Amino acid sequence: MMDSMEQRRNEIVDLVNQSGHISFAQLKKKIPNISEMTLRTDLKALDEAKRIVRVHGGAKSVDVVIGTDDLLSRRQVRNIEAKQMIAEKTLRFIRKDTTVFLDSGSTTTALAACMPDQSNLIYTNSLTCAAELCRLAYPSVHVLGGSLNRYSMSICGICAYQEVLKLNFDLAVMGVTSYCEPTGFNCGVEDEAVLKRTVMQHAEQRIVLMDSSKVDVKNTYSICGLSDVDILISDGKLPEEFLEECRRFHVQVL
Repeated sequence: MMDSMEQRRNEIVDLVNQSGHISFAQLKKKIPNISEMTLRTDLKALDEAKRIVRVHGGAKSVDVVIGTDDLLSRRQVRNIEAKQMIAEKTLRFIRKDTTVFLDSGSTTTALAACMPDQSNLIYTNSLTCAAELCRLAYPSVHVLGGSLNRYSMSICGICAYQEVLKLNFDLAVMGVTSYCEPTGFNCGVEDEAVLKRTVMQHAEQRIVLMDSSKVDVKNTYSICGLSDVDILISDGKLPEEFLEECRRFHVQVL
């Protein structure tokens, strides 16, 4: 019995670490043969053992640093196939001779790695996206100035915010940490939430890149709701309840 319990708790820790953060409902779905009470007991014990961090509605990996989003280096090795699929789906919207904002994050970095070498004006607050775009000869690439978040390798803060206020984008390609009803799309850093929100307000077309593991996960700072998004690009595994919400707000899902 002890071996079975230890094996189950190890499985929970693995699931939490794979996602960075996961909802109680997602955990219950992945481990259906235990009761809700047992799962809550396991989460409490694992939290006390400092193997996970319990949060409202689920759990976070201990690798997630409080007050920041997850380390980019860790996110880049999670759900690699899903990120690549999302990046390739997004390419059709990168039209020649348009102004594009490329947000920070592991999925947008995957997009930057396969961007076409064509005439575009590209703004980004991501150092990793900028590094990937260096291989291209034709786009004009601009990196926002401001404060460095060394965990997400992104730029934010008042300087970046003020710079965006002077700009207008044909397309904004945004990354998010999670989506949860009713708070909408979220992230873990207040300055980044403000910057993302401002970019979207200054864009003609707004695309959010989000794999299915981020649905029903609550995070600290709200970015926007579904009504503020034109297109959502994911990995084809989004839950039906969320897809219904997207249809209600006329969000195109790919």
